Amino acid sequence: MGASGWDYVTRYDGDVEAALGTLQAKAFQEEYGDGGRHPSLKDLHADSEFMGTEGTHTILDIDRVVVPDDLPTGSGVADYGTLRPLALNRVAHHFGTDRPTVEEYEALATAANEAASHEEHKRSLFGECQMRWTGYYVVLYSDGRPTHLGIFGFSGD
Repeated sequence: MGASGWDYVTRYDGDVEAALGTLQAKAFQEEYGDGGRHPSLKDLHADSEFMGTEGTHTILDIDRVVVPDDLPTGSGVADYGTLRPLALNRVAHHFGTDRPTVEEYEALATAANEAASHEEHKRSLFGECQMRWTGYYVVLYSDGRPTHLGIFGFSGD
C-alpha cells in the first residue's frame, strides 16, 4: 500500500493523551462511524491482523503517547504506534521559536506536503518522522498560551 503521511491540528488543554483521544474519536467517527467491521476504536486496535498488516493510515494507527523526546529506534517494535513530542531543539530549528503558532505549523505542514523532492521533504518538519507507524506532536500557542497540538506522522511501508 505504501507510506501515508498524516497531520492534524487539535485543541489542547494541557493533557496530550486527552487531546489525542478526542482527535481519535473524531477520526474514528469519520472513518468507521457506520458501526461495521470495527464498532469502536478499542475493537479496531484489538484487530491485530488488520492493524499489524494494513492499518488505517491515519492518527488511528497511534495507540499511545510516550513522554521522552528520544528518537524512535527504528527497529524496536515497542516504538510502533507511539506519539512523542518533537524535541525542543528541533521545534526551534523548524519554527525559529519554542512557541510556534497554529498558523506557523500550518505553513510548515503545507510546505512539507508540497515538497518538490525527497530531499526537500527530508529537511521539512515532516521529515523529522523517519520511522513508519509513529508520530510527533508540537505544542502550538495563541497569545503566549498553549492551545493546540500539531500532530504528524506516517503509516505504512
